[in-house]
Amino acid sequence: MGSFIGHILPGTLFFVVGIWHVWSAVFRYVSNPKLFRVRVWNPVPGFDGKLKHLELYIIVVGGFIDLCIELLVATQLKFFVHGVLDSSHMNNFEHSGMLFMFLIFGAVTLLSEKTSFLPLPEGALCLIAATSFCAEYLLFYFHSTTHQGLEGYYHVILVLLIALCILSSVAGTLFPTTFPVDLCSGIGITLQGLWFYQTAFTLYGPMMPVGCQLKGDKISCHSMENQVQGELLANFQLFVIVLGVLVAVVASYWFAAARFGHSDLRSFHAAED
Repeated sequence: MGSFIGHILPGTLFFVVGIWHVWSAVFRYVSNPKLFRVRVWNPVPGFDGKLKHLELYIIVVGGFIDLCIELLVATQLKFFVHGVLDSSHMNNFEHSGMLFMFLIFGAVTLLSEKTSFLPLPEGALCLIAATSFCAEYLLFYFHSTTHQGLEGYYHVILVLLIALCILSSVAGTLFPTTFPVDLCSGIGITLQGLWFYQTAFTLYGPMMPVGCQLKGDKISCHSMENQVQGELLANFQLFVIVLGVLVAVVASYWFAAARFGHSDLRSFHAAED
């Protein structure tokens, strides 16, 4: 069973990284479409120091803080009971494993970018990111916590969004010069972050559907009709989130093209047509 803060923290990390990825992909493309390359992370332009790798520091530091909350705070350091792994905290152990994978991704990418010990090409970094998303996908698909009913429906949608992140990360390796691939990756991460938020506010906050409630560690609905209405509400929420992200992407592209667009951007599109 999750919690409000347990969804808000990772949701914030995914949302911040996703929005930055979308804007960076758009900015890099309109600035020079002919030299565009897919990037698994995006430096802060105009900075050559530590701020250049701000995105990676957010991933590493944010992932580490969330990992400590899941592994140390939530479990109260009670990992074993009578010499056996405490099954009551299995949910926290699984979440910790997922966060550790993203922590590894951030650390490996930093080593690759800042040192000569691990010089990896961008395609390899995309595959490492895909591996991290795969670990997240397997966690939520084969969760030790049995997600049923309305809670299960929200997690099914989350799994689909994670699958989008996996596919777009792998595609970044296969199609390293394709703008839609890089943009899709940022959109997938953003949608995942927003859906973590939506799950937190719906299942553990003030947006609980009528006829359903949080009882102890489970979401229960008074009738199947209430559960179906809750699932239909989830569909509508997903539609609104996707529509909002689409509008934001189009608006950011329009702004970036008008403000920072390369002189031959229009001719480049004309040549493609």
